[in-house]
Amino acid sequence: MLSATAIHKHYAQLHVLKGVNITVNKGEIVSIVGSSGAGKSTLLHILGTLDTPDSGELFISGVPVHTLKGRKLASFRNTQIGFVFQFHHLLPEFTALENVSIPGWIAGRRKKEVQEEAIKLLKLLGLGDRLENKPNALSGGEQQRVAVARALINKPAIVFADEPTGNLDSKNAKELHDLFVQLRKDFKQTFLIVTHNEELAGMSDRVLHMKDGLIISP
Repeated sequence: MLSATAIHKHYAQLHVLKGVNITVNKGEIVSIVGSSGAGKSTLLHILGTLDTPDSGELFISGVPVHTLKGRKLASFRNTQIGFVFQFHHLLPEFTALENVSIPGWIAGRRKKEVQEEAIKLLKLLGLGDRLENKPNALSGGEQQRVAVARALINKPAIVFADEPTGNLDSKNAKELHDLFVQLRKDFKQTFLIVTHNEELAGMSDRVLHMKDGLIISP
């Protein structure tokens, strides 16, 4: 599903990523752990095309993503990649249903089709009675589940999650862990997760450790 080789990244004189190699298989949940400053989030942002490496190659579903630019890259990101962040980044003026639907509309899909899919996802995630609620009327756990539904609306090849439970209490964090596992089971969804949460990492198929800009374990 994903293969990256020799990923390097500098910020000014700081060599953050020092030739990272990583592969993720379809339907796999992989967690990346390590101390702050190890390069975890930088790597995730590069793999998710939110940032660009100084050098290296990235393939997702066989597509040489490192060669894409401009609108082609934006379109690929919108349709093939989902994101879940520590802070959900929901748009406050839109309802849960609208927040989930927006990536589908951006992709040019029919409005009715997207809304029907969004309703299905929100019901699946236990939010069937929250469709018309705006973010400020949702709990933290509910907001994060809306963000998960938004990440899934275009049936992405892979979902990248950056500290997805970092802003949740232990109960909601456990529910989100279980949700990722269930989505992998039901939809063969692939996840790559950066986390400090040992329980979430322990539920993954593989745990990769980063130190000083390199992955130090398989």
